[in-house]
Amino acid sequence: MDVDTGIDDSLALLYLLASPEAEIIGIAATAGNVPAAQVAANTLAWLDVCRVGDIEVALGAAEPLAIPLRTTEDTHGPQGVGYAELPLSERSVSSRSAAQLWVDLARAHPGEIIGLCTGPLTNLALALRLEPALPQLLQRLVIMGGAFNHPGNTTPTNEWNVHVDPEAAKEVFDAFSAAPPRRRPIVCALDITETIEMRPKHLVLLGERAGSTPVETVTESDPPQARSAASNPIIRYFTDAVRFYFDFHRLYDQGYLAHMHDPFAAAVALDPRLAVTRPATVDVELVGSITRATTVADWTGMWGRDPNADIVIGTDPDQFFDRLITRVGDYARAVYPPQHE
Repeated sequence: MDVDTGIDDSLALLYLLASPEAEIIGIAATAGNVPAAQVAANTLAWLDVCRVGDIEVALGAAEPLAIPLRTTEDTHGPQGVGYAELPLSERSVSSRSAAQLWVDLARAHPGEIIGLCTGPLTNLALALRLEPALPQLLQRLVIMGGAFNHPGNTTPTNEWNVHVDPEAAKEVFDAFSAAPPRRRPIVCALDITETIEMRPKHLVLLGERAGSTPVETVTESDPPQARSAASNPIIRYFTDAVRFYFDFHRLYDQGYLAHMHDPFAAAVALDPRLAVTRPATVDVELVGSITRATTVADWTGMWGRDPNADIVIGTDPDQFFDRLITRVGDYARAVYPPQHE
């Protein structure tokens, strides 16, 4: 995982921890939603809350490749996890950099690792500079990022992760032009991830599945200082995190909901059958005065370049949420059994 934790990154981590077919062998902390050190702290805290064993968390670059870092506390809260107040972890970050972690793990497990990027691509770009053969060493790469036939969420044409470090995104897409067709990156862009709408009803179902009490329904009238009283800590912290996301989306007239960009990408990384994809050649605009950081897809071969990505063009959000609620709810219940069990 390469993350900028982040509210929806948090749930992507929970989803993978709750999936028996997944083994997380390393996590890279990328500066994005919040600075890299805060990303690492949030990730380590979630590992504590989930009572999991040692998973290496490596600190990434403090800045994008070529421009100053822009963070988004207005979207994810002052610490990056909304209204949640996660306990400070006593775990330590790795002694190796995030880029080195990418390289070392890929070399140690050639053809076995699925890379999942839910933040800016800074660390992966740096890793490619260290090991240009990464496109051949990874089994698959899944990227949450970009916007194609869809408005941006940062500028009229820009998606956030690419906007933070467009040079890195271009380096990654250029490098993965060397990947064989069956190992092309799967790209989960805003075109699809903004159809993955979490609503208060999903939190209710998640709490019920976990056996958490009381069963809570968050509402638009809840004040910012409100905090969940859920008995299950995973449900409690996540409720406080995602309610901030609900408030943010409502503030920008998108409804009282939250787009679950990153958990969807995590689900696709484990089961690509959740997604309908279409091959394309993806490039990133770096010089346009009003379109810089725009992801552009050539769907029909006009550039004369082979496809370097499989872009998700369809999915079933209900199927995704059924899977998420089942997995994360059961996992939360197993980690923190209800007192009556």
